Amino acid sequence: MPSALSPSAWLRGSRRPSWLSDPKVLRTEVLGGLVVALALIPEAISFSVIAGVDPAVGLFASFTMAVTIALVGGRPAMISAATGAVALVIAPLNREHGFGYLVTAVILAGVFQIVLGALGVAKLMRFVPRSVMVGFVNSLAILIFMAQVPEMTDVPWPVYPLIAAGLAMMVFFPKLTTVVPAPLVSIVILTVITVAAGIAVPTVGDKGDLPSSLPVPGLPDVPFTLDTLTTVAPFAFAMALVGLMESLMTAKLVDDITDTRSSKTRESVGQGVANIVTGFFGGMGGCAMIGQTMINVRVSGARTRLSTFLAGAFLMVLCIVFGPVVSDIPMAALVAVMVMVSVATFDWHSIAPRTLRRMPLGETVVMLVTVVCVVATHNLAIGVVVGSIAAMVVFARRVARLAEVTAVTDPDGAAVVYRVTGELFFASSNELVGQFSYGTDPDRVVIDLSAAHIWDASSVAALDAVETKYAQRGKTVEIVGLNEPSARMHKTLSGELAGG
Repeated sequence: MPSALSPSAWLRGSRRPSWLSDPKVLRTEVLGGLVVALALIPEAISFSVIAGVDPAVGLFASFTMAVTIALVGGRPAMISAATGAVALVIAPLNREHGFGYLVTAVILAGVFQIVLGALGVAKLMRFVPRSVMVGFVNSLAILIFMAQVPEMTDVPWPVYPLIAAGLAMMVFFPKLTTVVPAPLVSIVILTVITVAAGIAVPTVGDKGDLPSSLPVPGLPDVPFTLDTLTTVAPFAFAMALVGLMESLMTAKLVDDITDTRSSKTRESVGQGVANIVTGFFGGMGGCAMIGQTMINVRVSGARTRLSTFLAGAFLMVLCIVFGPVVSDIPMAALVAVMVMVSVATFDWHSIAPRTLRRMPLGETVVMLVTVVCVVATHNLAIGVVVGSIAAMVVFARRVARLAEVTAVTDPDGAAVVYRVTGELFFASSNELVGQFSYGTDPDRVVIDLSAAHIWDASSVAALDAVETKYAQRGKTVEIVGLNEPSARMHKTLSGELAGG
């Protein structure tokens, strides 16, 4: 596992960051971090409400998660902070047992994530097929848009032209220059307009009070007993799994966007370290934030850890130093940014008629199943799991059809040779028993498996059943052509699978 850079090495070590030598990269990273910080504030406050905690708890979590993951995480430019998925998992614990138990769960979840990362859970990502990944991206875009809908309903009418103006600026401003991120320009201009004109619209300040000081470390206020551990552990483990899945999926998405690779094992361990740090600072924990990551990577063009670090640092500076100014930012400006992110995130090519005509039906079904599950549950982890299971079923059905049995009878009629081709596993072997003519075949039967492979016990049991049916008719069966792994499995299990 790659070792994490120390803070000093991170700034000046052997792997010199590109932003130290390229002013253009530095400007991109700084401005990207600022835009993300502005977008994080209302999100963190909203997630605090979901978890049932003070808004400062979510803001502190976003600060500590971003700063820590920038130093120890595996995916540069990815943003980790307080998230809705984590808030949903730990909200019942906070509601039933109190804030001390929530913080304990965050720390324990971090420990679980470090252990899972060390055990190589990140390697499971290779089993997530492309159709699930496309569904993940599309459902993410839908969720980002749906999260903005409450900010566009039952609001004063000036909100709508402000949102339209923000979208227009983000579309056309990059045609003039890309020196400054269009979302930042949009936020600043719309804030100036609403304040100068005295337009009464919902603002960031309406979401909750911003913190006025930095968080301080401390131990959770709970009894350190076995009863506390058994109460907290299920919530912590669920949080660890949800957080890892969202973080690893986001890292994979950013890998694809940037054409770079990242260490998923280091990311898993880094998420755990970040949650432990966050818990000791009284935060609600979190994981990778897909929407803010898309702002940072796709919209702002950031590519290094500096933007992640600065997103957390700017978040606290904005809250503590510029709190009154930030409170005046109209929500319409941030809604416009997130709507643009949702449009840019959605894979429009995946639903184009030309693509749908060429894509195998099973692949499209898996993508739709993933989207429906995520949108219905508002949980990206559930959608990925269900989508992956659906993909496995589709794959199994497709491969099962490739197994074929053909018979060739000797000219003298003394024997028949059955040639089996394809992959033999539970889905294909179930129909294997019915492919033989037990009553009319000659006394000697040869089953040639040189073009087949035995994958599981179901296949061995099916071959045993074939031999049994022939034996009941006084006929002998000879199985030939097994490759070494298949022969080993057949020798080990044959005759041992019949019920006693």
